[in-house]
Amino acid sequence: MHELSGCIEAAMKAYFGSDQRRIDHALRVTGFAEEILKIERGDRLVVVAAALLHDIGIREAERKYGSSSGNLQEQEGPPVAREILAGLGLPEGVIDEVCAIISSHHSPGEVDTDNFRVVWDADWLVNLGDEFDLREAGKTRDLIGKIFLTATGKTIAERIFL
Repeated sequence: MHELSGCIEAAMKAYFGSDQRRIDHALRVTGFAEEILKIERGDRLVVVAAALLHDIGIREAERKYGSSSGNLQEQEGPPVAREILAGLGLPEGVIDEVCAIISSHHSPGEVDTDNFRVVWDADWLVNLGDEFDLREAGKTRDLIGKIFLTATGKTIAERIFL
């Protein structure tokens, strides 16, 4: 498993090339996903692959549409992820689930699995401070309660943001 996740990470880095900001984001999300997985249920291979590749569609979205909006990432990411993961020989079922998570990582409710919830929370742990004004603890606490889908994600968010 560790060897596979290292190969997926290397492929993600090769794909993003010199875009260190996007590489760093993927690595931070993956770190939080692994932390959440210490307590929450989930398939480590699916979660780590999805966390590493969740934003892999950004380049294609920008190239085709001049935009990195979430819906375009969801549209453009799965084909890129599928190619990477198939090239590494991952089982079709794993690839399908990773692609399903990527295709919904800005749209909760479309996929409702333990693996999705872990990746969703990990991404929000990285993005929350950039997306919302967190200066008021009461509002931040409410936001955490509404956004995060796992108890562990909520606990980590409270530790970081409150």
